[in-house]
Amino acid sequence: MPDMLDAKSLIANLPTAPGIYRMLDAGREVLYVGKARNLRKRVASYFRRSGLAPKVQALASHIVAVEVTVTHTENEALLLENNLIKTLHPPFNILLRDDKSYPYIFVAQGPEFPRIGFHRGARRDTGRYFGPYPSAAAVRESLNLMQKIFLVRQCEDSFFRNRSRPCLQYQIKRCSAPCVGLIDRGRYRQDVEHAILFLEGRSRTVIDDLVKQMEAASERRDYELAALYRDRIATLKRMQEKQYVIGESGDADALACALRQDTACVEVTFIRNGANLGSRTFYPKIGAESSPAEVLAAFLPQYYLGKTIPPRIYLSHAAPGLGVLAAVFGEQAGRKIVIARASRGTPRRWVKMAEINATEHLRRWLTSKLSLAERFEELHQTLALEALPERLECFDISHTLGEATVASCVVFDQNGPVKSDYRRFNIEGVAPGDDYAALAQTLTRRYRRVKEGEGEPETSRTSSGRSGRRAPGQGGPGRGFQNELASRQGRLAARLPDLIIVDGGKGQLAVAESVMQELQIEGVRLIAIAKGAERKPGKERLFLSGGRQPTILPAHSGALHLIQQIRDEAHRFAITAHRQRRGKARTTSVLESIRGIGDRRRQALLKNFGGLREVARAGVEALAQAPGISRELAQRIYDAFHAQEP
Repeated sequence: MPDMLDAKSLIANLPTAPGIYRMLDAGREVLYVGKARNLRKRVASYFRRSGLAPKVQALASHIVAVEVTVTHTENEALLLENNLIKTLHPPFNILLRDDKSYPYIFVAQGPEFPRIGFHRGARRDTGRYFGPYPSAAAVRESLNLMQKIFLVRQCEDSFFRNRSRPCLQYQIKRCSAPCVGLIDRGRYRQDVEHAILFLEGRSRTVIDDLVKQMEAASERRDYELAALYRDRIATLKRMQEKQYVIGESGDADALACALRQDTACVEVTFIRNGANLGSRTFYPKIGAESSPAEVLAAFLPQYYLGKTIPPRIYLSHAAPGLGVLAAVFGEQAGRKIVIARASRGTPRRWVKMAEINATEHLRRWLTSKLSLAERFEELHQTLALEALPERLECFDISHTLGEATVASCVVFDQNGPVKSDYRRFNIEGVAPGDDYAALAQTLTRRYRRVKEGEGEPETSRTSSGRSGRRAPGQGGPGRGFQNELASRQGRLAARLPDLIIVDGGKGQLAVAESVMQELQIEGVRLIAIAKGAERKPGKERLFLSGGRQPTILPAHSGALHLIQQIRDEAHRFAITAHRQRRGKARTTSVLESIRGIGDRRRQALLKNFGGLREVARAGVEALAQAPGISRELAQRIYDAFHAQEP
């Protein structure tokens, strides 16, 4: 325990109210964030003379100060703790890296012929949302199945409104073509209702209804319609036989945690309407948590707060604080939420299946990490580096004949890709196709601020730098505290790598060396990786800073495989960014870049002249006669369209 911390005096002055506490080190960096029903008792537990777990002892040995924030209730403390963990990324807290939204099936409400489709993101449109599903593939599989059975449209409304004849989906019997009136509104609505019942897990009800309709169609001697219902019934019955349906109905999640070698794996299995829709695997970074129960307790709020929560959550271990979690989740969901350890019956079978998957995924994860560690070690030995590299950064340039040039920077550490540190750079002010100048600009922008120690590099920022949702009630962090957090995160992100890799040959290496010399950055090795004459994997030539001749590693070299992996990832990231920028540029109107032209004036101009081409042909006098266009603005519009003419 640091000498400068008077634990006895600290504990005596702490309140007994609920709230959150922040453990700080000598550099005022936050080591750990926790919540407590009684702050004094909870903080005192870290300074006991015996009985502390090894990781808690390691945490206590670095603590020089403790800051607390009092809240009205323990529920508010839980929300604030979750926000701070996601904002600060304390090293001794469990950190859930994967926080992306999950896909849903959306059934529109309102249109005469509603669509059923894929949805991800904010749920703003009016309609029914079914899910979440574990992956986009699971959603598409369900949508494909419903197309075969119910023939409900999945096309966008803009496509639907502009059809004059049936599309391919009708021809392959995946849609009933409501766009051109080949099905009446009543029958289509009935098909949509059956699809909703199917999504709710009520296939038996759908079958019973279809049987009645088939019999009624037969009595009317409408044998073609009766045959259609017959085929749907047969398909649904075959599905009931094949689908792994568990006896208990309703929605639930089953969570299991496996822990080994200071690495955790959490498996989340999705049960919807009694059917297993699949699972997702997470490898959270664990801190002071030393047991599966503690990992689950820290995982649950980070994973579920802000998301759709099923009415039941079953766990492999009895995590502490489940009562508070259930109360907070219930407030968010607007209904009762049950969180419990599954001990028997069907829930136990769900959790047992999740446990098997978690154990297997953890085994494979540790094996892959070991392989990655071996590649880092081989890179260390092969390139004769002074020390084992901990951080690698790789750069690539992407453009189409000089258009929309974008550079990428990807980061790897000994655990693999560090995607939160990826950056992309929109290149401006260089000649089209000048990759050397683009690389020089990229490296300068990337490392200038790192060198100056001014925080995060000058790049597109990720969402991790935002403070997140404010916890309700008093005691939330103030603006000054949030600014300090942003500054700390910038310093953490702004660190130099041990090895910089650029995609290219001697020329690119010379550019990188020049930039490093200008910025006076020393101690960072540089490598350029060039495709060989045959441009085949395994034939790459490596140009190392300080070396005259290229190094050619054998195709089976683990060091070469690591360099290829990070090079390919930089290439993928650069191409993706370039395509996005190019697509945006090609779909942007010239009018959007003119000062004084907003959406309304742009629309008025286009309507007045009948399109963008006529606006471009118009003279200043004609433009000035358009509604809302002054002569000065008309001149700016004319200049924007004719600036490139000789």
